Amino acid sequence: MMKKSEEDEYWNSSKFRAFTFDDEDDEFSRLKESRQAIRRLAEEDEDEDEVEKVSWSGEPIGSKDPGRAPETRHNQTEPHRTPQNQTQPDRTPQNRTEPDRTRHNQTEPHRTPQNQTQPDRTPQNQTEPVRTRNLRLTPAASFQVLIHLKRTLSKDVLFAELRSRQTALRHFVQYLTETRDQDLLLELLRSLNRTEDVALLQYREQLSLSDAPRRRDFLKTCLSLPFSADDLAHIQDQHDLLDRQILIEVWDREGKLDVFRKFPRKASILNMPVITTLYYCCLYHYSEQGTFSSPSSVRQTFKLSEKQYFVTALAARAKLKAWTDVDALFSSRNWLGFTRKRAPISFQRVVDILHRNSAPSQVLQDYIGLVDDPQQRVSLASRHRCHDVVINTYRDMKDRQLLLGYRAKVERGSAAERKIDELLSQPQIRWKN
Repeated sequence: MMKKSEEDEYWNSSKFRAFTFDDEDDEFSRLKESRQAIRRLAEEDEDEDEVEKVSWSGEPIGSKDPGRAPETRHNQTEPHRTPQNQTQPDRTPQNRTEPDRTRHNQTEPHRTPQNQTQPDRTPQNQTEPVRTRNLRLTPAASFQVLIHLKRTLSKDVLFAELRSRQTALRHFVQYLTETRDQDLLLELLRSLNRTEDVALLQYREQLSLSDAPRRRDFLKTCLSLPFSADDLAHIQDQHDLLDRQILIEVWDREGKLDVFRKFPRKASILNMPVITTLYYCCLYHYSEQGTFSSPSSVRQTFKLSEKQYFVTALAARAKLKAWTDVDALFSSRNWLGFTRKRAPISFQRVVDILHRNSAPSQVLQDYIGLVDDPQQRVSLASRHRCHDVVINTYRDMKDRQLLLGYRAKVERGSAAERKIDELLSQPQIRWKN
């Protein structure tokens, strides 16, 4: 048992007051005394490092946050606490409730473009390596960093740093390509031992040359670049074609041939594809043999297929209305000596090419009749108004009803109507209907 003097000394020196039934012991007085006790405890516990001074939401303890409702409900289910333990926050892991973490995520400030270049300091990022966090930059920021490094670092140091960072290397190559810094780009590719990219970059320089002789000479130097055998063959063909075009251009610039007066040239042949060059030669130099401008020489030099040569020559001679030359393209003899027309493409396509070049109806009729399928033949003949082909096809099919139906489509008293009437009156034809 304590003595009277010891009890008085205890109650007078304590942080808390004893319970009395005085009028001043109301809610407001108790709240004021609790706040004073909190301040005293804070002063006494300043040397305790493990004590948290803020709540899980980042706000000071004691703030009137309406979002703390879940803790209030939690505290209502616990036994009554003394004023001392009411002032101490519960720092056990169980007190870190899910609403607190949810509220923390919702109140996280939005990352602006200014802080996107800074390392991500969210809790889940703390376990990532420092290098990974430092390289997490936006594309615009990475270009700014690369431009700064280009200005401040020497080439050897810059290339060594880029060699270990493939993403930054791709961005830097794109930057040099867009700014057309060919010299620095070539040095970078050489330091990386990318010989094929160096060769391709040098080859592309010929695209910027407008002068044909200079481009021809530059292509000749490209033959020594480390390309594959197939690529070198293409470059050789491009050089030979341009050299041939220069010779043809010099010869035809004066326009001494009669064909140039009937069909003047609309553009230069320089830097044109090989098919365009063949079309030009078939148009203006078709009868030549053994010269650099003859179509056969172009076909043989650049190894064009039969179909490529046939379609190009057909279009060129049809444009000049040289129907004898067109007919000669189809003539062939078999082993019995008979002549029949054959083509490496379908005759339906032949008709389309001739029609685009304004071939007369009689010429179209000859080639429509060579179409094998009767339905396609009738369709083409009807479209181009070649009545004889339609009538002969229905006669060969021995279809009287189709012939009568077509009779109603032709003009009254025309030669087509008279031919249909003549066929219908012949008794030796055995009609199937």
